[in-house]
Amino acid sequence: MQQAGVIRAYALFGATAQMRYTEPVATFDADVLVATVDPARLDQLTDIYAFCASKGYHPDGEAIRVGVWPTQFVPAFSLLTEEALDQAVTVDYEGVAIRVVSADHLAVIALGVGRAKDLTRVLALLESGSVTRESIRALAERHGLGQTWQRFESRFLND
Repeated sequence: MQQAGVIRAYALFGATAQMRYTEPVATFDADVLVATVDPARLDQLTDIYAFCASKGYHPDGEAIRVGVWPTQFVPAFSLLTEEALDQAVTVDYEGVAIRVVSADHLAVIALGVGRAKDLTRVLALLESGSVTRESIRALAERHGLGQTWQRFESRFLND
């Protein structure tokens, strides 16, 4: 899609990205953060759906089935997610280069979303040593989530 000009950039995030940094976790889909060519368009996913359909990948609920994986394409939705795309790391997965959101960005995105499974992701990333409290604090503060981090830290990390 990037080579065809459908998107400017992509990176795995969510549970599929978490597996790069922690023990495997259960997930039902792959989440792909994308920078679309025209982020001001209301229908940012139209070109992605059309491209996937031309390759034989069709909608499956709120995702597109790519092989066995339901795949959700999520346009970058904040300065944090745009930065996460810009700073994503390229890794080798069975001989294929893929981009993955950094552990720090993954933690702060999860912190900002705030669902129970997201907060669990932050804890898993901390426990794995992939992130530190200081790195999360700095990134969270830079993106206006300093108080959210303080509440998380008070609730889950301060004994």
